[in-house]
Amino acid sequence: MRAVVKRGQRLELDEIVEPTPDKGQVLVRTLRCGICGSDLHALHHMDKMVAERAGGTPRPLPDMVMGHEFCAEILDYGPDTPHRLKPGTRVVSVPVTNSSKGYHPVGYSPSAPGGFAERMLLDERLLLEVPNGLSDDLAALTEPFAVGAHAVARAALEPGSASLVIGCGPVGLAIIAALKIAGKGPVIAADFSPRRRAEAERMGADVIIDPAVEGPHGKWADYGVPATEAEAHIARMAGKAHARPIVFECVGVPGILQRIIEDCPPGAQIVVAGVCMEPDSFRPSMAITKQLNLEFVYGYTPDEFAATLREIAEGMVDVGRIITGTVGLGGVPQAFDDLSDPENHVKIMVDPTAG
Repeated sequence: MRAVVKRGQRLELDEIVEPTPDKGQVLVRTLRCGICGSDLHALHHMDKMVAERAGGTPRPLPDMVMGHEFCAEILDYGPDTPHRLKPGTRVVSVPVTNSSKGYHPVGYSPSAPGGFAERMLLDERLLLEVPNGLSDDLAALTEPFAVGAHAVARAALEPGSASLVIGCGPVGLAIIAALKIAGKGPVIAADFSPRRRAEAERMGADVIIDPAVEGPHGKWADYGVPATEAEAHIARMAGKAHARPIVFECVGVPGILQRIIEDCPPGAQIVVAGVCMEPDSFRPSMAITKQLNLEFVYGYTPDEFAATLREIAEGMVDVGRIITGTVGLGGVPQAFDDLSDPENHVKIMVDPTAG
């Protein structure tokens, strides 16, 4: 079958072996698969990350097929599989599969090829049927928007908490959507990209900031949040209370965490959703004296994934607006290059059924 294969730091369209479902697995035909920011990072940094975790030197990993934001159609079942859903059913799934070789993350393991291929193997127990009438594109966005739902669920939001979302790529937009679905606000969104700022506004952010013009933290006072520890102390002495401010870090580059620690209000919670792939550092003493809380978040729970699918199907948020392009398998390498410029695209979908 045709697939886009990661070989070192290159992507190549190639023919690979047709997958055969094991016990408990389902063979599916990929209908749509989104290109995630994590895919862009993994293309260039995964070898180094795996080596660092193993305590060795970087070396090329085996060939791998990425793609973990997908909608697919059931084709066949492995042995001793319950056949809970009939062939032809469209499904989404948490991107993890289990076989006689163990559990593997779909799209991030040589043993579990992902959605940048014509067909995949999924775990039958994790499949969710796509509600009737929901398009392949929107169903495939369940995974990235579940990431936003999880970040918001882990935030220590209080009634009236103001939230600042720094970075309005797909993760930041998903967090804005989750905040609005949960009825939380006000939501401040900051990004250097005009296109991403426009998308954040359409997603429901209440205040839009261009960091090149004004600091992202300059709006806290509008919501009664003291800017310094001295101001916070005076407010407490006067019996004035304010809801805890929340900062969502969705950039994931070295230095951003220290900058947020320097600029954010005292007592804030920083929810780190941006995946920094390089070594980074910050000054703990500053975070200590400001009594900040750092919450690192990743992925989602199965319940959050299922709830996100339902919210998309019920039209609680217009997620489709972030899709700015669609390519066939042959267009995936160029799409990775195009996504490096935020003014070109927000989210590109892959259609393996296209010629």
